[in-house]
Amino acid sequence: MRCATTAAAVSAPSTSGRQQAHNAAVAPCRLRPRQQPFLGEASALRQGGRSSGKRQQRAAAVNVAEQQQAPAPPRKQQGGSSKVVKVPPERVRNFSIIAHIDHGKSTLADQLLIKTDTVENREMQAQYLDGMDLERERGITIKLNTARMKYVAKDGQTYALNLIDTPGHVDFSYEVSRSLAACEGCLLVVDASQGVEAQTLANVYLALENDLEIIPVLNKIDLPGADPDRVKREIEEVIGLDCSNAIMASAKQGIGIEEILEAVVERIPPPKDARSEPLRALIFDSYYDAYKGVIVQFRVMDGELRRGELVKFMNTGCEYDVTELGVLSPKSVEVESLYAGEVGYLAASIKQVADARVGDTITLKRQPAAEALPGYTEAMPMVFCGLFPTDADQYPELREALLKLQLNDAALKFEPEVSSAMGFGFRCGFLGLLHMEIVQERLEREYDLALIATAPTVVFKAIDTAGKEHIVDCPSKLPPANRLESISEPYVRLEIITPKDYVGSIMELAQQRRGEYVDMQYLTETRTTLVYNMPLAEVVTDFFDALKSRSRGYASMEYSLTGYRENDLVLLDVKINAEMVEPLAAIVHRDNAYYVGKALVKKLKELIPRQQFRVPIQAAIGSRVVASESIPALRKDVLAKCYGGDISRKKKLLKKQAAGKKRMKSLGRVDVPQEAFMAVLSINQATTSTDD
Repeated sequence: MRCATTAAAVSAPSTSGRQQAHNAAVAPCRLRPRQQPFLGEASALRQGGRSSGKRQQRAAAVNVAEQQQAPAPPRKQQGGSSKVVKVPPERVRNFSIIAHIDHGKSTLADQLLIKTDTVENREMQAQYLDGMDLERERGITIKLNTARMKYVAKDGQTYALNLIDTPGHVDFSYEVSRSLAACEGCLLVVDASQGVEAQTLANVYLALENDLEIIPVLNKIDLPGADPDRVKREIEEVIGLDCSNAIMASAKQGIGIEEILEAVVERIPPPKDARSEPLRALIFDSYYDAYKGVIVQFRVMDGELRRGELVKFMNTGCEYDVTELGVLSPKSVEVESLYAGEVGYLAASIKQVADARVGDTITLKRQPAAEALPGYTEAMPMVFCGLFPTDADQYPELREALLKLQLNDAALKFEPEVSSAMGFGFRCGFLGLLHMEIVQERLEREYDLALIATAPTVVFKAIDTAGKEHIVDCPSKLPPANRLESISEPYVRLEIITPKDYVGSIMELAQQRRGEYVDMQYLTETRTTLVYNMPLAEVVTDFFDALKSRSRGYASMEYSLTGYRENDLVLLDVKINAEMVEPLAAIVHRDNAYYVGKALVKKLKELIPRQQFRVPIQAAIGSRVVASESIPALRKDVLAKCYGGDISRKKKLLKKQAAGKKRMKSLGRVDVPQEAFMAVLSINQATTSTDD
């Protein structure tokens, strides 16, 4: 009888029994951390109870047993994630990685994330901190990122390591300097096969200016061409760092990662404990989020910041309530507070990146700091170019795309521009050539726009006869020649590191580009550094390509702006059929005006299609023509129907044709095709000076 009752109970479970089994199955889910989604199992049990009570009872028994055996869930840290470990300031380490392009910086950052279990293996991908597809394709870091790592050192203590991944290109040197100001130390990564490069020196100088502890790391020691001893000597002789305790590593193979983490803990000093002072936090990056507004990344230098506080940006004067506060690990994890020495982010419904500029200081409205942190400057565009859509109907889309990019990039400037040859477009300002290429490629890729970019130009300063200074970012803004007193152009200090075999060719290139020799030193027996003062206008054209071509890709360069210098510069105009074509005008040095003008008119003659009339092409400085070419007219053979007869008949036909050509020339208009305009941009100044 007992067996029959049991069988009946199993085959037709009561409503109360099903409910008890359901509660027993769901109860453990409520006790477990949110990261373990067992709700799907409970749903499956509910459905299974209708078809099989035995399966339901078995699952409930298993879950109850797991609940009894499982340890209590760990106590949640602030923000609800066990990844955020609050440690005292003496166990916080803030460091960055600086390196030349393609020396393995991003790969090393990936290995640090894996070694500290910050990112799970199933989520890991190459160049994890480089979020843009463009960064992964080019193998460079464009947008910096941060990651907070938890590391248990050999001394048994748990440390919080804040890694700030910085861009490696000279265009973003200001962002790199602010990121380094937020650190106490850095890893200097040098390729064991290539050695010290130009950008390596530039980043080391920035680190020394911020008084950072520098740990040399020789990467890629597993390569067949690696020569660590030679690279050590280069670092000691060129930079002056002691490499006796340099770390040998291979980020690709995971060699030396443990030693790097221990060196960060032992050799990089902790931040000072300034929690009792008024809040001062340094902004080193900001980007726009469509749902939260601008996300500000910062390092707390003094004091403590809590969620809900009213903060003030000291340089821009903007005030906001902090709605979200957290750390990047590397995904965002919310916390309640951040104190001196910690790195994190905040969201405060900020509408535009310009309100939270890189280098600004965050303080509290109720207890403001006495003075802002030093080093703040506004990013100023150095290179300008015009962006025009190939299809005029895409002009509104281009405007919207630029506005969206500007939300994330405060250094991008643009204003409307109208060109007689290209139509409607925008005059855009960039930090450098790489910045310009990135913006153009993102516009074409992310917003599906077909664009034409004009030749890059720099910002000139012109002074008229009344003593007023004019900022000239395109030739059309230059005052008339009769009211022009002087023109100044920006100069840079250019440092080139090259194998000694290519020194002569590179020196010839620098002299062709109006470079002024400053210094030459032999770093080692085979490598040389050359220093020149050179106009920025000569660098932004095709100098880098010419340098790589003459050195077979082995030379590297780095430059920094030194100021403006007055020069004998002139406006070179181009006239086609006696009409001025403004997009083809250029500001050039008087000594180079003839060569540039000759190359321009020669190229235009090849590319502009022939008309029914003769088309003169002239390059002129004011009213003086320095170079000229002409496109012959398309001529119909009007004498073809004359098989003989008097010569006066032929003369009459030729005279009638000439009169028609003259009338057509006075009324006709020559349209410069876009292909001709684009081809003109690729004129190599170095070759034009040797063609004559």
